[in-house]
Amino acid sequence: MASPRRLIGVGFSNLEKELLRKGYRFAGVDEAGRGPLAGPVVAAAVIWDYKEVPEYINDSKLLHNKLRRELFDYILTKAVAVSVGWVTPSEIDRINILNASLLAMARAASSLETKPQMLLIDGNRRIPFTKIPQKTIIGGDGKHLAISAASIVAKVSRDNLMTYFDTHYPGYGFSQNSGYPTRKHKEAIRTLGPCPIHRKTFSGVKELCT
Repeated sequence: MASPRRLIGVGFSNLEKELLRKGYRFAGVDEAGRGPLAGPVVAAAVIWDYKEVPEYINDSKLLHNKLRRELFDYILTKAVAVSVGWVTPSEIDRINILNASLLAMARAASSLETKPQMLLIDGNRRIPFTKIPQKTIIGGDGKHLAISAASIVAKVSRDNLMTYFDTHYPGYGFSQNSGYPTRKHKEAIRTLGPCPIHRKTFSGVKELCT
């Protein structure tokens, strides 16, 4: 696995060690894709095998693409359970991006084949539609291994979806920008108009929707 300069993994946090000591089976949950103008918001839930000590797992935003993808494959191989949930652009437009992000996380958590006894959620909002006890942690993706792993799975899964959409809706550069509001992406929206996966209620898109 490629070694990033000056970056080490978050390791096992004191909270994770305490939950393990008490015999809890817990999952980290995080999302990706709140800011883009196009595509779904995607969340992941990961139950880690704490017999494995990964070296570089950290907040996905701190990782370069090659390492992030290597870690994605590693997580899928080594984790006890991994699941992904997403909310479509039309759902985002209907319920807003905050509620969509929470719903995506709820869908990911509920899809785990191995059921957790505790959820560690990145952020300060509890997720709906679950009776599983939760702990919210601001900046959790850079503090707790399970959440860091979930952030990587969510990010790479979403990037893969946007690469797929690039073949169906060419011209917007989705495989390069993942739907984020880059200059070229905004120029493409103005030239081509919004496509079916654009978020019609987002600034930069809604002005061009009739």
